[in-house]
Amino acid sequence: MRTKWIMAKINQIIWGVIGAGDVCEIKSAPALSKIPFSKVKMIMRRDAVKAADYAKRHKIEYWTTNLDDLLSDKEINAIYIATPPDTHAEITLKAAAAGKAVYVEKPMATTYAECLRMIDACVIAEVPLFVAYYRRTLPGFLKVKEIIEKGLIGDIRFVNIEMYQSIQTDIIANIATNWRIIPEIAGGGYFHDLSSHQLDYLDFLFGPIVEAHGVSENQAGLYTADDIVSGSFRFENGVVGSGIWCFTTDPVSEKDQINIVGSQGELSFNTFGNPMIINMESSTNGKQQFVFNHLQPIQEPLIKLIVDELRGVGTAPGNGISGARTNWVMEQIIGKQD
Repeated sequence: MRTKWIMAKINQIIWGVIGAGDVCEIKSAPALSKIPFSKVKMIMRRDAVKAADYAKRHKIEYWTTNLDDLLSDKEINAIYIATPPDTHAEITLKAAAAGKAVYVEKPMATTYAECLRMIDACVIAEVPLFVAYYRRTLPGFLKVKEIIEKGLIGDIRFVNIEMYQSIQTDIIANIATNWRIIPEIAGGGYFHDLSSHQLDYLDFLFGPIVEAHGVSENQAGLYTADDIVSGSFRFENGVVGSGIWCFTTDPVSEKDQINIVGSQGELSFNTFGNPMIINMESSTNGKQQFVFNHLQPIQEPLIKLIVDELRGVGTAPGNGISGARTNWVMEQIIGKQD
């Protein structure tokens, strides 16, 4: 898949960034220039004023409103796609055709079928494809993986996800412009936006999910996307799982917890928010708590490993193939298959 790229022996990763919203502002793009052997040359945004402002504040030399400016720049060898999901496939195909490595925000695309087209395009072009599932590299989530791999809670039996959120005032005020709850743009609703992180991380822990079922419903009728999803799934290694995601609860019911139960104990942790708190209880190791504060830019650990892989000196823990699996699982759970 990456023969042409590896043979090129690229030492400096020069990025073109597409999209400059909140995620790009805080979580990702600053790391692209902070990491050794990596820098951002050009930022692209449809709004010229905002593109120029972003470039000035982040000391990026060039900005543009035209995608072709990035793709035709021979010095730029990698593209970071930070636009809404409905544009991910189209831009990835163009970037691959231009010979650029691709790093795309999550979820990888609006459908699993789009993900497969993205993978095929990058295979044909022999360029790498990565997805921004950065929890695979954060210290707290690596601690959970360490606990499991050391057998501190025994053989894993099952995992359960509980994600309950109340309707926030800003969501109600911006329903018409909030792309995360417009299925045509996001692929679904907040389930796609948030559960994708959780399901990808569980893929990292236990391997691929090979069977998944579920139901989804729009109960509150506040927007088009379904606002409650319930699912069950089975991993290739025999671990089973379940989850319920509801985005219209009362504030007193808000919850963000993944619980993993083993033959000799269990552990639980939050996927979102800061700090990440891990609680473990085992018949042999007693009760323990671990607290991890996420540092910003939060995507820096993943981006560093991506840069290492692009330079031929390391490996990133995930790629387009694993990213596509998460889209497949979400579609199975909500009953949508292309």
